[in-house]
Amino acid sequence: MTTLPAPARLRQSMAGLHLWAGLLGGWLLFAIFVTGGISYYRDELTQWLRPEIPARPVVLDQAVAAQRALDTLARQGANADQWQVVLPGARANAIEAAWERGDSRERALLDPASGAVLTPRATQGGEFFYYFHFSLHYLPATLGRWIVGLCTIMSLAVVISGIVIHRRIFSDFFTFRPGKGQRSWLDAHNGFSVLSLPFYLMILYTGLVTLMFFYMPWPALAAFGAQQARSEMAKVMQPRFDTPPRTGSAAPLAGLAPLVAQADARWGAGKVGRIVVTHPGDRAARIAIVRGDGDRVSVAPSWLLFDGASGALLTAHDTSSAAVSTWGGAYALHLGRFADPLLRWLYFMSSLAGAAMVATGMMLWAVKRRQKAKQAGVGLLLVERGNVACVAGLSIAVAAFMLANRLLPLELAARAQWEVHCFFLAWAAAAVYAACRPAARGWRALALVSGALWASLPLVNAWTTGRPFLAFDVAFICMAGSSWIVSRRSRSPSRYPPAYSPGRNAR
Repeated sequence: MTTLPAPARLRQSMAGLHLWAGLLGGWLLFAIFVTGGISYYRDELTQWLRPEIPARPVVLDQAVAAQRALDTLARQGANADQWQVVLPGARANAIEAAWERGDSRERALLDPASGAVLTPRATQGGEFFYYFHFSLHYLPATLGRWIVGLCTIMSLAVVISGIVIHRRIFSDFFTFRPGKGQRSWLDAHNGFSVLSLPFYLMILYTGLVTLMFFYMPWPALAAFGAQQARSEMAKVMQPRFDTPPRTGSAAPLAGLAPLVAQADARWGAGKVGRIVVTHPGDRAARIAIVRGDGDRVSVAPSWLLFDGASGALLTAHDTSSAAVSTWGGAYALHLGRFADPLLRWLYFMSSLAGAAMVATGMMLWAVKRRQKAKQAGVGLLLVERGNVACVAGLSIAVAAFMLANRLLPLELAARAQWEVHCFFLAWAAAAVYAACRPAARGWRALALVSGALWASLPLVNAWTTGRPFLAFDVAFICMAGSSWIVSRRSRSPSRYPPAYSPGRNAR
């Protein structure tokens, strides 16, 4: 009996890990890569989903916009315990305002130019895709995050084991043999795997780090105890300000412009992200100016705390411990809020390359098993149909979400939730169709449906709003063209091994 050398044994063991971890987490990882990629444009997508809100002024004085927002909150949230104002950056067109009174919390969108309350159509906006990519939907958030965390760990194992088992991974990156069935899928899988390999390692690892307090709370529990641990972890992840209780003595708030000027002098002009006012109208009021994340590679909390009545600076928090700064850097790398337009586009395309890596890997497994099997087993049929439902079905679901935003009645109760329901109903319908049809016909039909939905979006938007969104219209047409190409290529028997030929099996 021949004994394999140690490197060969390692590659053999890694091949099994690569196979099974990829199969178990592949479909969910594909959805995470796609929705996570969309999340890099969640601000722009939210603007598209709220066409009633006008574009943000080209020149925006943060101090003036914030003061107008506070004036509006003085009317809308009188006697509130706290006001919060999130100022729009270069990628947002509305002020997000909130006020808390006891256990109740109310929100409003304000016009940066006037401070007036805006009433756009109800929608979850781009936030739906952002939260789905790490919490899923219809599940308790805790369960969803644990599922995504386990999938992320398996994905790291897949990427690392893929590097180990593929000895010529970088040289094969430049090889592509079209129309060769299994070889073509292998070449495509290798190409997408190497194309953004550093990004995959970074995004998977930092995805775990950003939720490390959720996945591993035991050090904080041991250090602070169950009662205090939650508060201490929150201080690390979000700024928390120590404020005295209300005095019951009324006092007007200090003017905001000098306070913002101090923040500009310390951080640079236009770097304020959020303003928090505690006990507004009371002599014990506090005004916190929190630095935004748009220009920082670490999102460790940074803020200035002022006396609300006199405007005197009380606390300046600009530095954090090495541990918190490191965590903030990992968090910033994952979210990419600091990215300029080119880097954000690279983030987005790398996410789509990751989705393509997963999809081609799942397709490669199915093609290899189809070639070897004289008769398709349950596992092979499940993976074949599941690939169609996951890849083509998710494209249909995203297009359906966008169409629902334009076509659902504006006065519909729970309209924002119904947009999400349409997303999952369309995905479920595609999955049912994929389960009932041979894989080749499923690809062809669902790709055509996907292309039709994406192609209709510019027309539906023009019909319902009369407002052009050129960048989005171009993206929709590109998606429609990609779907059409998939549909055309799925007609060619050369794309499949003989036993999988549409001519023989697609009935």
